Amino acid sequence: MRRNLQRDVESRRFASSPGRSAVTTESVLLDLESPRWVELDHAYGSAANVPKLLAALAYLPDAVGQAEPWYSLWSSLAHQGDVYPASFAAVPHVVKALASDPVRAGNTYFHFPAWVEICRVRKALTVPEDLREPYVAALARLPGLAAVAAEAPWDDERLACMLSTIAAAKGHCAIAEAALELSDTSADGILDWVREQ
Repeated sequence: MRRNLQRDVESRRFASSPGRSAVTTESVLLDLESPRWVELDHAYGSAANVPKLLAALAYLPDAVGQAEPWYSLWSSLAHQGDVYPASFAAVPHVVKALASDPVRAGNTYFHFPAWVEICRVRKALTVPEDLREPYVAALARLPGLAAVAAEAPWDDERLACMLSTIAAAKGHCAIAEAALELSDTSADGILDWVREQ
């Protein structure tokens, strides 16, 4: 397990090294037409339906209620805290869509990749070898995309999402999960607790 985590850290360094471009990152994405999607699993079996859902993200649809494609993406790829090989293949596509307009993209475009990484670490899962480089490269892009998104005002929910995203991308998944619960009210409670210690 330690060797797999070391490989992930080395991959992150590689993905974020100078000269490594977004074009190169995107060129290693699992093609949406690839037969590999049929072989990948998600919560309900084969991930054959995922490419169509990911293709719909190009228009940056928001995740409101049970609106598609996000409802199906969340329920099949991040089901009750479980993530799957197809989840790791999907993250680079979500980040690619997010990168098209980080200011306009809703919180879910940041939240989803962060949550997949939080769950991966919590469950000590290994990303399949053929999916590792694009997955790690996509995570490495998130802090920069969050910085671009800072051009627009943030409410409490957006701020918590961004803090979580940056923490997950930098390998601090416990902090990332805690950050998702932050608001002015919960932060006051945490500060009260800290002061009592």
